[in-house]
Amino acid sequence: MNRRHVVIGTAIAAVVILAAAVSPDRALGLLEWLSAEPVRFALALFALAAIRPFLAWPTTLLAVAVGFGYGWIGVPFAALLLTLTALPPYALARAGRTGIVGRGDDVDRRKDIDREGDVDRGNDVDRGSDGASDDGLPGRSVLTAGERFVDVAGGVRTIAATRFLPLPADVISIAAGAANVRLRPFLIGTAIGEFPWVIAGVAIGVSTDRLVAGDLSVVDPTLFLAMAAAAVILLAGPLYRAYYDRATQRRSA
Repeated sequence: MNRRHVVIGTAIAAVVILAAAVSPDRALGLLEWLSAEPVRFALALFALAAIRPFLAWPTTLLAVAVGFGYGWIGVPFAALLLTLTALPPYALARAGRTGIVGRGDDVDRRKDIDREGDVDRGNDVDRGSDGASDDGLPGRSVLTAGERFVDVAGGVRTIAATRFLPLPADVISIAAGAANVRLRPFLIGTAIGEFPWVIAGVAIGVSTDRLVAGDLSVVDPTLFLAMAAAAVILLAGPLYRAYYDRATQRRSA
C-alpha cells in the first residue's frame, strides 16, 4: 500500500468520523456510498482501524461496518481489522513498560551499591528473599505480577480468554503490552479472542434494516454469557496455580 492509498484512506475515514458526529443518517449514507466501491471501502476501513484506538471507539464497530459493506464473506477481513487495530495501544504499553523497567533497574542498582557500602561499613543489611525488590517504583510490582501470570497461563491463552470477556478491547491490549506479552502470541490470541465479537458485529452489519433502526437485538445475549463462561474456564486453572506458587514462595521465604 503506497502513500497515496494511505492518504486517501485516511481522508475517507476522517469524513466518516465527521459525518457520524453530525448525524447517524449521514454516516449511514456515507457508508452506503463507500461500500459501492469495495477497494475504496477497504482503504477507509484500514485507515479507521489505525486511528480507532485514539478515538476510543469500540472495536466491534469495524466488524459492523464490514458486515454492512461486504456481508458474511467479509468475516476474515473483519477479523484482520480487529487484530490490527489492537496494535497501537499494545505498542504504546510496551514502550511505556520498557521505560518503567529501565528506571526500576537503575533503582535496584543504586540499592545494591548502597547495600555494598553498608556491608563494607559493618552494618547489618536485610536483603530480603531475592536481594532486590519491586518497591522502588510502584508500577513495577504490577508489571511483575502480570508477567508472572502470563508465564503460568501462556500468552495466547491469556489474551484469547480475556478478550472473550465483555471488557474494553484497548484495556486488554494495554495490559498485554505492560505484561510483556510477545507480539506473535498477542496477535494469535487477539485473533482467537475477537472472533466471536467479529461474528456478532458482522451479524449486526448484515441486518441493514435493523442497523438503520438502531436495533441490535440480532445478537443473542446467550453468546455473551457463553463467552464469559469460556473465559472463566480458561483462566481459572492458571489463576489458581499463580496464587498457589506465590503463596508457596512467601511461606518458604
